[in-house]
Amino acid sequence: MTGQSQGTAKKALKLRRQAKLKKPNFVRPESWRYFRLKENWRRPRGLDHKTRIKYDGWPPGVSIGYRGPKIARGLHPSGYREVLTHNVEELKGIDPKTQAVRIAHTVGKRKRSKIFTEAKKKRITVLNIKQITPKEEELAEEKLEEKEEEKETVEPSKTEPKQDKARRRRRETKEQ
Repeated sequence: MTGQSQGTAKKALKLRRQAKLKKPNFVRPESWRYFRLKENWRRPRGLDHKTRIKYDGWPPGVSIGYRGPKIARGLHPSGYREVLTHNVEELKGIDPKTQAVRIAHTVGKRKRSKIFTEAKKKRITVLNIKQITPKEEELAEEKLEEKEEEKETVEPSKTEPKQDKARRRRRETKEQ
């Protein structure tokens, strides 16, 4: 995004916040009268329904006029476009200037910390960072380092055939 479009996005976010303050809390018509009706919005469909006809004294209905600016739609309040990620490979096509990462809730701690460390390297913003504690991040980094060290130093006992291991065990038991 260029500097000018970033400025317009910030302005659009501000306009969206102002529009949201003016927007009424839409409730289902007659929900205050009948306890069996919940307050979540349902469109009035009756021929003579006062909310549908927009009578004075009746609550306003949902309409397109309450919508925010087109530029601001789909933007996170921080100004970034959200990108849902499930693994490290999905971080490749992300632009750190305009996009931010939200790690999927189904991702486990180990993979979550890998994604977080990779995003940190690429300077990508992670939106749900509160779910990752610093201790988990450090533990994950330590485990990655340990695995890399293990790959470098392969123990000879792991590469031995099974027959040689069995012979070695028999010798050790005879010696005792």
